[in-house]
Amino acid sequence: MENRVVQGRMVTPQSLAELIEGDSVMDAENISDADRDCPECGENVVEVGYMPSVTEFVTGYKCQECDWATTDRDE
Repeated sequence: MENRVVQGRMVTPQSLAELIEGDSVMDAENISDADRDCPECGENVVEVGYMPSVTEFVTGYKCQECDWATTDRDE
């Protein structure tokens, strides 16, 4: 598992997914760089695939510097 620094804190894939989801998640894949910049501050965005429930798989996106986050549910 590759940990990353997000908003000055070290996060694991699981904790990043929980930050994006706002709730606990069942499983999370490795964190990777998203091919996009944050729409709010222009900094780097990371992505993580995770399962909030048994029947759902979501890709979450989180800026490494500010509070911005979204998922592919919204797109």
